[in-house]
Amino acid sequence: MSRSVRTRPEGSGQALSEAYDTALLDLDGVVYAGGEAIGHAVPSLAAARDGGMRLAYVTNNALRTPDAVAAHLTELGIPAEAGDVITSAQAVARLIADQVPQGSRVLVVGGEGLRAALRERGLVPVESADDDPAAVVQGYGGPELAWGRFAEACYAVARGVPWFASNTDLTIPSGRGIAPGNGAAVEVVRIATGAEPQVAGKPLPPMHRETILRTGAERPLVVGDRLDTDIEGAFNGGVDSLLVLTGVTDGAQLLAAPPHHRPTYVDADLRGMLTGQPEVVEDGGGFRCGGWTAAAGAGRLELDGDGSPLDGLRALCAAAWTAAGEETCPLDAGKALARLGL
Repeated sequence: MSRSVRTRPEGSGQALSEAYDTALLDLDGVVYAGGEAIGHAVPSLAAARDGGMRLAYVTNNALRTPDAVAAHLTELGIPAEAGDVITSAQAVARLIADQVPQGSRVLVVGGEGLRAALRERGLVPVESADDDPAAVVQGYGGPELAWGRFAEACYAVARGVPWFASNTDLTIPSGRGIAPGNGAAVEVVRIATGAEPQVAGKPLPPMHRETILRTGAERPLVVGDRLDTDIEGAFNGGVDSLLVLTGVTDGAQLLAAPPHHRPTYVDADLRGMLTGQPEVVEDGGGFRCGGWTAAAGAGRLELDGDGSPLDGLRALCAAAWTAAGEETCPLDAGKALARLGL
């Protein structure tokens, strides 16, 4: 399916919570970080829900079960049930179940979320490469995951057992900063075996399929903080997306985004779900949003005006993405972003 190349964030005359029927919300870096709610998340989600928008929580983190995630959200003041949570563990379990007989043993390198998802699909989690597994699956197991678990995966994969990964996020946000994610652990097994896993999580189609099957969303809006998982996953699924700047993506990364990493909308945090989005318009040789005008200059992005830093960022996105076309913008944005405090 061919798509036009996005050259600017879109505007919306409606609040996004009214324009879309379901928010497909990432968790880490969007709703919470390090287990604590991110600023403005709780009241924003409550307002969206009260306005009739369905909230679904879609996470590449395979460590916890949907029940545990829902309980945590509820403790934070965000009422949720297990059916509101979709995890990469569920997506990879379906992917495995489509390829091995029901009742097959699966060697698990990860946490209880993976084990519960496998059981839901009629598969049997095992712990050793000597348990005759029909598949190996890797998912985030937390900082306590023992090094010996990777060895078990390597033994089985080296024997030709099919290898699956819930996701390949290299990093995961925490309350203390950015920590290694499941993708870093997958690299350990990849380097040791030379094999390649089948991957289910965002941004790949199995995760989008799992989400739509479980939510029944007709007009979904993906809400995330990562360009390479949330936004690319929305692009691959052909749905709109909102990037919030509460997680791992910063202004420079956003301006340099290639077409499959460019979000439909950009906002500071989840309050952006409750409002319309300002339009970015062409203005002479540049692009204007609010009180700012941005243009591609000689080797750098130029920014003039004043007003909301987010409007300035949106204008810069239009200038950068237009200059880049189907590539990554090579222009220096440092001075322009410094003016915005980003």
